[in-house]
Amino acid sequence: MNSSSSLIGQFAENAVNFLFNHFRGGFDAFSAALGAVVKLLETGLGAVPFPVMLVVFIALALWRRGVVFAAFVGIALLAINYMGLWPQTTATLALVVAATFFSLVVGVPLGIWGARNSRVGLVLRSLLDFMQTMPAFVYLIPAVILFGLGRVPAVIATVVFAMPPVVRLTTLGIRQVREELLEAGRSFGSTDSQLLWKIQLPNAMPSIMAGVNQTIMMALSMVVIASMIGAGGLGEYVLSGIQRLDIGIGFEGGLGVVLLAIVLDRLTETFGTKSKKKVKLAARTTKGAPGNAAST
Repeated sequence: MNSSSSLIGQFAENAVNFLFNHFRGGFDAFSAALGAVVKLLETGLGAVPFPVMLVVFIALALWRRGVVFAAFVGIALLAINYMGLWPQTTATLALVVAATFFSLVVGVPLGIWGARNSRVGLVLRSLLDFMQTMPAFVYLIPAVILFGLGRVPAVIATVVFAMPPVVRLTTLGIRQVREELLEAGRSFGSTDSQLLWKIQLPNAMPSIMAGVNQTIMMALSMVVIASMIGAGGLGEYVLSGIQRLDIGIGFEGGLGVVLLAIVLDRLTETFGTKSKKKVKLAARTTKGAPGNAAST
């Protein structure tokens, strides 16, 4: 019996049921492959001793932001380990890395396509509006029906929720590349592919990295929601606190998510900032080059 109350709801339910009934083997195979990748990533991160991860994160923070932030990273990770949440943190980190990776693999090409084709850009804009405004809980329903419970539907739902920023900002970055740079490339006989790889993408990199940063943050915001379908990690710890009305467990899990979010946000943010400085420097060099300002 159909439980939907309107034709729109019935259409959505029938579409998901159709996919489940006719392509179940394909979904099972995809689920097994994706589950193996996520499990391998989680196992790999979990196998690295905490002192090694601590040194790696501190060194990365020292390289990208300096001594003060490196000290904060050390204190944050030590606090997470002190609360006994390091295994949950590595599980959450694996989920975020997997979701971010697949979001970039799909999102960046879509953003490039949308930037270079106005019709595709219009369709993508409407689709991304839908993806960003739809409540995150709704993504869990078809994900669970098609892929069951566990990390796989959690990653897929997270990808759908977290991908829009990188698509939008990739499109925006490429469209904002100055026309004179493209004209200079064409005047030297560059093909469309060369324009993309040597001019558009390098100049759009600050915007793309901002999209990566936002994608990571949105993936982290799905941690607690995804824990409801078996994602594990810090979200499951927070969910346990909610179910048991345990303030201490809930606070510790939430604090772990916040500290991890700050560390990842500040680190990924620097890549966009550094890229922006390089682009500005290259623009000044090009502008000041002999013959560049000469008019015909």
